[in-house]
Amino acid sequence: MTNDPNWRLPEVPAFTLESDDFSDGETLPQSARADSGNRSPELHWSGAPEGTKSFVLTLFDPDAPTGSGFWHWAIYNIPAETRSFPGGIGTDLPAGATMISNELGAAEFMGAAPPAGDGTHRYFFTVSALDVDSLDVPNGATPAILGFTLRQHIIGRAQLVGTMETAADAA
Repeated sequence: MTNDPNWRLPEVPAFTLESDDFSDGETLPQSARADSGNRSPELHWSGAPEGTKSFVLTLFDPDAPTGSGFWHWAIYNIPAETRSFPGGIGTDLPAGATMISNELGAAEFMGAAPPAGDGTHRYFFTVSALDVDSLDVPNGATPAILGFTLRQHIIGRAQLVGTMETAADAA
């Protein structure tokens, strides 16, 4: 697949990530657009590997016309007993979990915002299961640094892909 965001990541067992708001490969709900609510969808996961001690959640658009994709959301140190996030979670995170800044420098969910006429973008919601209770991520770290830091601790991955397109005449 073009722009595969997993191509250099460690191969690990898969587990399940689902949403009551959209299905894998389908269009994200309108409320998950940056210009129409900017609300994170409901997410729930199951089947994490034995030995999971924490989770990381990220949202990445590999199709953004930047040369490096676009990070929309990142949360780390999610406790192992957590198995879901309600829609519109905002900053009301489980104890110990930390949200880091997205590409716009804000520690918040940034909804889908494909440029008008740029075609269909894929939004990869990824939950990574880790073998440590917490990651030591430096203050001000980007989602890319978070990804680099979790590499040595990842023991499982669950993904759910939503899509979004903005018509050329919407410009």
